[in-house]
Amino acid sequence: MTSPSQEFRLEPATFADLKGWKDDDPSSLFRAMRNCRTHIRNVKPYRTGTAGLTAEDLLTLLDEAEGSEPQDAAEARAFFEEHCQPFFIRRGDGGNGFVTAFFEPEIEVSAMRDETYRYPFYRRPDDLIDLDDSNRPLDLDPSYMFGRFCDGAISAYPDRGEIDRGYLEGKDLEIAWAKSKVDVFFVHVQGAARLRYPDGQLGRITYAAKAGHSFSAVGRLLIDRGLLDRATISMQTIRDWLYAHPEQVDEVLAHNRSYIFFRKADVSDETLGPIAAAKVPLVAGRSLAVDRLIHTFGFPFFIRSESLKHLDDGKPFARLMLALDTGSAIVGPARGDIFTGSGYDAGELAGTVRNDADFYILIPKAAAQRFG
Repeated sequence: MTSPSQEFRLEPATFADLKGWKDDDPSSLFRAMRNCRTHIRNVKPYRTGTAGLTAEDLLTLLDEAEGSEPQDAAEARAFFEEHCQPFFIRRGDGGNGFVTAFFEPEIEVSAMRDETYRYPFYRRPDDLIDLDDSNRPLDLDPSYMFGRFCDGAISAYPDRGEIDRGYLEGKDLEIAWAKSKVDVFFVHVQGAARLRYPDGQLGRITYAAKAGHSFSAVGRLLIDRGLLDRATISMQTIRDWLYAHPEQVDEVLAHNRSYIFFRKADVSDETLGPIAAAKVPLVAGRSLAVDRLIHTFGFPFFIRSESLKHLDDGKPFARLMLALDTGSAIVGPARGDIFTGSGYDAGELAGTVRNDADFYILIPKAAAQRFG
């Protein structure tokens, strides 16, 4: 069943309606758009979301971008003004759009387990399979996109609590070992990490699959229990509470049954973000995670938040971004997660982003005719 917050309509707008557009510099998106075009044409098209926009619709814009290299911000904006029509995303329940942020942590790890490094990052297990309407058991919710295949039968995969208690031990799935279960958990939430080994070597892991269970926010659990204040909660306050209450860590983290598996990824160019769901490198400050059931990867979104000011030196956030990722907690048509970059400073920026925002999607003009 579709909830009112997932129902929406696209309302035609103009670039003059995009407050802050004239001050934005979307030049850095062109490299990412070329990467998206290469993936669509040479690998496979992105899946179409329920909004009805296809990779073929997007290609008309990406083909134009292939030969374009704007010389300045004005030229970059002019490109989108020439080729796109903005649409405001109006939620069916009349509520506001909402943004959070994510980043790529850098974690100290070891290739071997010892008394210091005890908590693993796992590869995708062999008994984890993709689910769709053709093979999903009737007793599993349609939200389950992964399951366990064992002895010819498909069932729900063990959840975070079961895995943390040792379900995967002895299967040689460990990529690396971290010092803290809390650190591992927050890498799961972010979906990627840079790994710093004792000899200084830098590695990277990124999302490969998940156990299939829905994401449940531990922050909400701590609020409901009266342990953190809704008005001041952030990634930092959640982390601080967990470190201050080690005896409750297992129970609190197990509340989020979702469990993420990883794969090794390239980190030869440290200026590029991780390769996420759209299979292209994320661009710091310009990549947006969206609900992939609704939106199609690669489309430009203009996000405006009057209250989000710490990402732009005290000015309201107003940027054109590309939909290049998704996440279990990113649900709804006007819900987004801003990628702030890699490392500690990016994490400090990301941790306090919880802001109302206006969402506009830019649709190539040929496709825009279908939406009025």
